[in-house]
Amino acid sequence: MLDHMTFRVRDIQRCKAFYEPVLKQLGYRLAFEGFHGSNILGFGYPDIHQPSGEKIDTWFVDGPSPYGGVDATAGCHLCWQAPNRAAVDAFYSAAIQSGATDNGGPGLRPHYHPNYYGAFVIDLEGNNIEAVCHTSE
Repeated sequence: MLDHMTFRVRDIQRCKAFYEPVLKQLGYRLAFEGFHGSNILGFGYPDIHQPSGEKIDTWFVDGPSPYGGVDATAGCHLCWQAPNRAAVDAFYSAAIQSGATDNGGPGLRPHYHPNYYGAFVIDLEGNNIEAVCHTSE
């Protein structure tokens, strides 16, 4: 079971301007900004099982790691679960309006399963991001 994920970006303010309206469509909010002088963003959603009442599971860090590696995470596939199909549609629309490139508009993907309703876009760093709803709602 995943707890959280962290991705490196080239421009944290550009990342914030992109992901804040996009993830808002899935019930997320910018829950954390900054960390010991680093430029970092944490996006979370309400979760009564967390001591804080919120689960931050998506993190973005500005620039390369001091331990080496690439400047930005690219070429990954990130998928967030949407509460319903309307949220998938809203995610896609917000992403396109925020500068993403279409990689498969909202719709059923019955080759995955009969109710798989997803939308795919390429984010500003080149990641294939998706929202999916697994129900018929």
